[in-house]
Amino acid sequence: MTVTRLDAAGLPPYLEGLADLLTDTVRGGASIGFLAPLDRAEALAWWRGRADAVAAGALAVWVAHQDGRVAGTVGLALPDKPNSRHRAELVKLMVHREARGRGLGRTLLTTAEEAAAASGITLLHLDTETDSPAEHLYRTAGWTRAGVIPDYAASPDGVLRPTTLYFKRIGARIGERIGERIGGDGRDH
Repeated sequence: MTVTRLDAAGLPPYLEGLADLLTDTVRGGASIGFLAPLDRAEALAWWRGRADAVAAGALAVWVAHQDGRVAGTVGLALPDKPNSRHRAELVKLMVHREARGRGLGRTLLTTAEEAAAASGITLLHLDTETDSPAEHLYRTAGWTRAGVIPDYAASPDGVLRPTTLYFKRIGARIGERIGERIGGDGRDH
């Protein structure tokens, strides 16, 4: 299994596989923003719609692939405001149902966390359906539960479900100023 970060040129060859992954994930009942049944053409259009954000550097996407097939993906949505450049949102962590149970979700999560830390991001956040298998993954990977919002999003079958918000500090000292860490004078403050 290989995990690759996709850039603007690298995204198009994976669009078909990413669309298949998205439809499989929704078919499997994961609440990732879509209602069932998700048409493959709609899934493909959604992924094509991410191309501009990837090209602009506002969205980082990794794909796990093996033998020419997409098995999983994860993304980081990067804010554009000056006061939030230290954080990112973990988005669309998906593992094909046939590839589950082998640690791929954790591998993708770790890949995104390590890339975020390497780029100077010190805080990650996400939301996930409460009591979902994904929630277990985040808890066991050291994410902190911030709270639950009732009736936040509809599950693929249209039922309103709560979502749990999580965050994770990655390499930041509490109270650290972003200017002291990135582009500062190099002294330990």
